[in-house]
Amino acid sequence: MSTISPTARETIKAHLEVFVENLVAEYKARAIPTLDNVDAYLAQKSAEGQMKPFHAAIVPPQLLRITEFERGFSTSLGSTFEKCAKIVAAEHHPHAEQGYALTGQMSLSAINEIEHQVAAFESAANSKEGRPSLAQMVQSVLDAHRDDDVEERTVWAGLHILRKDGTELFFEMKSPRPNKGQCLEVIQRILRLHLLRRMPRPKVQAYFAMAYNPFGPDRADYTWSFARNYLPFDEVVLLGDEFWSLVGDPSTYREVLAIYQEVGREKAKYMLDALAFGF
Repeated sequence: MSTISPTARETIKAHLEVFVENLVAEYKARAIPTLDNVDAYLAQKSAEGQMKPFHAAIVPPQLLRITEFERGFSTSLGSTFEKCAKIVAAEHHPHAEQGYALTGQMSLSAINEIEHQVAAFESAANSKEGRPSLAQMVQSVLDAHRDDDVEERTVWAGLHILRKDGTELFFEMKSPRPNKGQCLEVIQRILRLHLLRRMPRPKVQAYFAMAYNPFGPDRADYTWSFARNYLPFDEVVLLGDEFWSLVGDPSTYREVLAIYQEVGREKAKYMLDALAFGF
Protein backbone atom coordinates (compact mmCIF):
# COMPACT_ATOMS: atom_id res chain seq x y z
CA MET A 1 0.00 0.00 0.00
CA SER A 2 1.33 3.41 -0.99
CA THR A 3 1.95 5.91 1.79
CA ILE A 4 2.43 8.80 -0.65
CA SER A 5 -0.99 10.30 -1.36
CA PRO A 6 -2.31 10.51 -4.94
CA THR A 7 -2.06 14.32 -4.75
CA ALA A 8 1.59 14.25 -3.65
CA ARG A 9 2.34 11.60 -6.24
CA GLU A 10 0.91 13.71 -9.05
CA THR A 11 2.76 16.78 -7.77
CA ILE A 12 6.05 14.88 -7.83
CA LYS A 13 5.30 13.53 -11.30
CA ALA A 14 4.46 16.98 -12.64
CA HIS A 15 7.68 18.42 -11.19
CA LEU A 16 9.77 15.67 -12.79
CA GLU A 17 8.01 15.97 -16.14
CA VAL A 18 8.68 19.71 -16.29
CA PHE A 19 12.28 19.10 -15.22
CA VAL A 20 12.81 16.62 -18.07
CA GLU A 21 11.07 18.80 -20.66
CA ASN A 22 13.04 21.92 -19.74
CA LEU A 23 16.35 20.09 -19.84
CA VAL A 24 15.54 18.43 -23.16
CA ALA A 25 14.60 21.82 -24.63
CA GLU A 26 17.90 23.28 -23.43
CA TYR A 27 20.05 20.55 -24.99
CA LYS A 28 17.95 20.27 -28.12
CA ALA A 29 18.67 23.94 -28.83
CA ARG A 30 22.43 23.53 -28.41
CA ALA A 31 24.52 23.51 -31.54
CA ILE A 32 26.69 20.41 -31.82
CA PRO A 33 29.73 21.08 -34.06
CA THR A 34 29.82 18.48 -36.83
CA LEU A 35 32.90 17.36 -38.69
CA ASP A 36 31.79 17.38 -42.31
CA ASN A 37 35.03 19.00 -43.39
CA VAL A 38 38.21 18.59 -41.33
CA ASP A 39 39.69 22.00 -42.12
CA ALA A 40 36.39 23.79 -41.48
CA TYR A 41 35.94 22.05 -38.14
CA LEU A 42 39.49 22.76 -37.00
CA ALA A 43 39.01 26.44 -37.85
CA GLN A 44 36.12 26.78 -35.39
CA LYS A 45 36.51 28.23 -31.91
CA SER A 46 34.68 27.54 -28.65
CA ALA A 47 34.84 29.93 -25.71
CA GLU A 48 33.71 27.07 -23.45
CA GLY A 49 36.35 24.66 -24.74
CA GLN A 50 33.84 22.31 -26.37
CA MET A 51 35.73 21.47 -29.55
CA LYS A 52 36.28 17.70 -29.71
CA PRO A 53 37.60 16.85 -33.17
CA PHE A 54 38.17 13.14 -32.56
CA HIS A 55 34.76 12.73 -30.94
CA ALA A 56 33.11 14.60 -33.80
CA ALA A 57 35.01 12.55 -36.36
CA ILE A 58 33.85 9.16 -35.16
CA VAL A 59 30.63 9.66 -33.16
CA PRO A 60 27.33 10.72 -34.81
CA PRO A 61 26.28 14.23 -33.69
CA GLN A 62 22.95 12.87 -32.44
CA LEU A 63 24.77 10.56 -30.05
CA LEU A 64 27.05 13.40 -28.92
CA ARG A 65 23.98 15.46 -28.07
CA ILE A 66 22.55 12.59 -26.00
CA THR A 67 25.92 12.16 -24.26
CA GLU A 68 26.02 15.86 -23.35
CA PHE A 69 22.42 15.66 -22.17
CA GLU A 70 23.22 12.72 -19.89
CA ARG A 71 26.09 14.63 -18.28
CA GLY A 72 23.94 17.70 -17.72
CA PHE A 73 21.07 15.53 -16.54
CA SER A 74 23.24 13.86 -13.90
CA THR A 75 24.36 17.25 -12.60
CA SER A 76 20.88 18.79 -12.57
CA LEU A 77 18.96 15.80 -11.23
CA GLY A 78 20.09 16.55 -7.68
CA SER A 79 17.86 19.62 -7.63
CA THR A 80 14.80 17.37 -7.85
CA PHE A 81 15.61 15.40 -4.70
CA GLU A 82 15.02 18.28 -2.29
CA LYS A 83 11.78 19.21 -4.03
CA CYS A 84 10.42 15.67 -3.90
CA ALA A 85 11.52 15.27 -0.28
CA LYS A 86 9.72 18.48 0.64
CA ILE A 87 6.50 17.27 -1.02
CA VAL A 88 6.66 13.99 0.91
CA ALA A 89 7.65 15.65 4.19
CA ALA A 90 4.71 18.06 4.02
CA GLU A 91 2.37 15.05 4.33
CA HIS A 92 4.15 13.57 7.34
CA HIS A 93 5.16 16.60 9.42
CA PRO A 94 3.60 19.90 10.56
CA HIS A 95 6.01 21.95 8.46
CA ALA A 96 8.44 21.32 5.60
CA GLU A 97 10.28 24.02 3.67
CA GLN A 98 12.83 23.95 0.89
CA GLY A 99 15.50 26.65 0.85
CA TYR A 100 15.01 27.52 4.51
CA ALA A 101 16.65 30.69 5.86
CA LEU A 102 17.43 30.66 9.58
CA THR A 103 18.20 34.17 10.81
CA GLY A 104 19.17 35.23 14.30
CA GLN A 105 21.78 36.62 16.66
CA MET A 106 25.13 34.89 16.49
CA SER A 107 28.06 35.53 18.83
CA LEU A 108 31.29 36.50 17.11
CA SER A 109 33.21 34.53 19.72
CA ALA A 110 31.20 31.45 18.87
CA ILE A 111 31.68 32.06 15.13
CA ASN A 112 35.42 32.09 15.72
CA GLU A 113 35.07 28.87 17.68
CA ILE A 114 33.29 27.29 14.72
CA GLU A 115 36.24 28.14 12.48
CA HIS A 116 38.58 26.70 15.09
CA GLN A 117 36.56 23.48 15.35
CA VAL A 118 36.45 23.00 11.56
CA ALA A 119 40.20 23.62 11.28
CA ALA A 120 40.90 21.22 14.15
CA PHE A 121 38.70 18.55 12.55
CA GLU A 122 40.51 18.96 9.22
CA SER A 123 43.91 18.78 10.91
CA ALA A 124 42.96 15.62 12.80
CA ALA A 125 41.62 14.04 9.60
CA ASN A 126 44.82 14.91 7.72
CA SER A 127 47.03 13.45 10.43
CA LYS A 128 44.78 10.41 10.97
CA GLU A 129 44.44 11.34 14.62
CA GLY A 130 41.29 11.04 16.69
CA ARG A 131 38.71 13.46 15.31
CA PRO A 132 36.25 15.23 17.61
CA SER A 133 32.66 14.04 17.51
CA LEU A 134 29.88 16.30 16.30
CA ALA A 135 28.50 16.45 19.84
CA GLN A 136 31.87 17.69 21.16
CA MET A 137 32.14 20.35 18.46
CA VAL A 138 28.59 21.58 18.98
CA GLN A 139 29.09 21.85 22.73
CA SER A 140 32.35 23.78 22.30
CA VAL A 141 30.58 26.25 20.02
CA LEU A 142 27.61 26.68 22.36
CA ASP A 143 29.97 27.18 25.31
CA ALA A 144 31.78 29.94 23.39
CA HIS A 145 28.62 32.00 22.92
CA ARG A 146 28.53 35.40 24.59
CA ASP A 147 25.72 37.94 24.78
CA ASP A 148 27.92 41.03 24.38
CA ASP A 149 29.35 40.42 20.88
CA VAL A 150 26.39 39.28 18.78
CA GLU A 151 25.32 40.28 15.31
CA GLU A 152 22.56 39.10 12.99
CA ARG A 153 23.47 36.29 10.63
CA THR A 154 21.56 34.01 8.25
CA VAL A 155 22.26 30.35 7.57
CA TRP A 156 20.52 28.51 4.75
CA ALA A 157 19.40 24.90 4.81
CA GLY A 158 18.38 22.99 1.72
CA LEU A 159 15.44 21.40 3.53
CA HIS A 160 13.90 22.10 6.94
CA ILE A 161 11.37 19.86 8.69
CA LEU A 162 9.54 20.52 11.93
CA ARG A 163 8.30 17.33 13.56
CA LYS A 164 5.24 16.92 15.75
CA ASP A 165 7.41 16.61 18.87
CA GLY A 166 9.06 19.97 18.12
CA THR A 167 12.31 18.47 16.84
CA GLU A 168 13.83 20.39 13.95
CA LEU A 169 15.57 18.57 11.10
CA PHE A 170 17.92 20.37 8.71
CA PHE A 171 19.29 18.75 5.56
CA GLU A 172 22.02 19.64 3.12
CA MET A 173 21.79 17.55 -0.04
CA LYS A 174 24.94 17.34 -2.11
CA SER A 175 26.64 14.87 -4.39
CA PRO A 176 27.14 11.41 -2.89
CA ARG A 177 30.79 11.93 -3.84
CA PRO A 178 31.58 15.28 -2.16
CA ASN A 179 35.03 16.80 -2.22
CA LYS A 180 36.99 17.81 0.86
CA GLY A 181 35.86 21.45 0.72
CA GLN A 182 32.18 20.50 0.54
CA CYS A 183 32.56 18.23 3.57
CA LEU A 184 34.19 20.92 5.70
CA GLU A 185 31.61 23.47 4.55
CA VAL A 186 28.83 21.16 5.74
CA ILE A 187 30.43 20.88 9.20
CA GLN A 188 30.61 24.67 9.40
CA ARG A 189 26.97 25.07 8.37
CA ILE A 190 25.77 22.43 10.82
CA LEU A 191 27.61 24.12 13.68
CA ARG A 192 26.11 27.49 12.72
CA LEU A 193 22.61 26.02 12.73
CA HIS A 194 23.12 24.70 16.24
CA LEU A 195 24.54 28.06 17.32
CA LEU A 196 21.57 30.01 15.97
CA ARG A 197 19.16 27.67 17.73
CA ARG A 198 21.36 27.55 20.88
CA MET A 199 20.60 23.83 21.11
CA PRO A 200 22.51 20.57 20.72
CA ARG A 201 21.01 17.33 19.52
CA PRO A 202 18.48 15.79 19.67
CA LYS A 203 16.21 18.88 19.67
CA VAL A 204 18.07 20.18 16.60
CA GLN A 205 19.37 17.64 14.11
CA ALA A 206 21.32 18.68 11.01
CA TYR A 207 22.46 16.22 8.37
CA PHE A 208 24.39 15.79 5.14
CA ALA A 209 21.82 13.78 3.15
CA MET A 210 22.55 11.72 0.07
CA ALA A 211 19.47 10.67 -1.89
CA TYR A 212 21.08 7.32 -2.73
CA ASN A 213 24.15 5.25 -1.95
CA PRO A 214 26.23 4.88 -5.14
CA PHE A 215 28.23 1.99 -3.67
CA GLY A 216 25.52 -0.47 -2.71
CA PRO A 217 22.55 -1.21 -0.45
CA ASP A 218 24.29 -1.05 2.91
CA ARG A 219 25.89 1.78 4.85
CA ALA A 220 29.09 -0.26 5.13
CA ASP A 221 29.30 -0.32 1.31
CA TYR A 222 29.88 3.43 1.16
CA THR A 223 33.64 3.94 0.74
CA TRP A 224 34.03 7.49 -0.60
CA SER A 225 37.14 8.61 1.28
CA PHE A 226 36.47 12.37 1.47
CA ALA A 227 33.11 11.86 3.18
CA ARG A 228 34.48 9.15 5.43
CA ASN A 229 37.51 11.23 6.47
CA TYR A 230 36.31 14.84 6.48
CA LEU A 231 32.90 14.45 8.09
CA PRO A 232 31.77 13.06 11.43
CA PHE A 233 30.32 10.41 9.16
CA ASP A 234 28.27 8.28 11.52
CA GLU A 235 26.65 11.34 13.10
CA VAL A 236 25.77 13.53 10.12
CA VAL A 237 25.59 11.46 6.92
CA LEU A 238 22.30 9.91 5.81
CA LEU A 239 22.42 7.51 2.87
CA GLY A 240 19.49 6.68 0.62
CA ASP A 241 16.80 4.90 2.60
CA GLU A 242 18.03 6.46 5.87
CA PHE A 243 17.21 9.92 4.51
CA TRP A 244 13.90 9.09 2.83
CA SER A 245 12.66 7.18 5.91
CA LEU A 246 13.34 10.22 8.10
CA VAL A 247 11.51 12.47 5.64
CA GLY A 248 8.57 10.12 5.25
CA ASP A 249 8.46 6.47 6.33
CA PRO A 250 10.27 3.19 5.56
CA SER A 251 8.56 2.78 2.17
CA THR A 252 9.25 6.31 0.90
CA TYR A 253 12.55 5.58 -0.90
CA ARG A 254 11.06 2.86 -3.10
CA GLU A 255 7.84 4.76 -3.72
CA VAL A 256 9.66 7.90 -4.83
CA LEU A 257 12.00 5.85 -7.02
CA ALA A 258 8.97 4.19 -8.62
CA ILE A 259 7.59 7.63 -9.54
CA TYR A 260 10.92 8.56 -11.17
CA GLN A 261 10.78 5.26 -13.07
CA GLU A 262 7.24 5.95 -14.27
CA VAL A 263 8.20 9.38 -15.57
CA GLY A 264 11.28 7.88 -17.25
CA ARG A 265 9.20 5.29 -19.07
CA GLU A 266 6.59 7.80 -20.16
CA LYS A 267 9.19 10.31 -21.36
CA ALA A 268 11.68 7.87 -22.93
CA LYS A 269 10.44 8.17 -26.53
CA TYR A 270 10.08 11.93 -26.19
CA MET A 271 13.68 12.31 -25.01
CA LEU A 272 15.10 10.09 -27.76
CA ASP A 273 13.03 11.71 -30.50
CA ALA A 274 13.86 15.26 -29.41
CA LEU A 275 17.57 14.74 -28.83
CA ALA A 276 18.53 12.16 -31.45
CA PHE A 277 16.15 12.93 -34.27
CA GLY A 278 15.31 16.60 -33.73
CA PHE A 279 11.52 16.17 -33.47
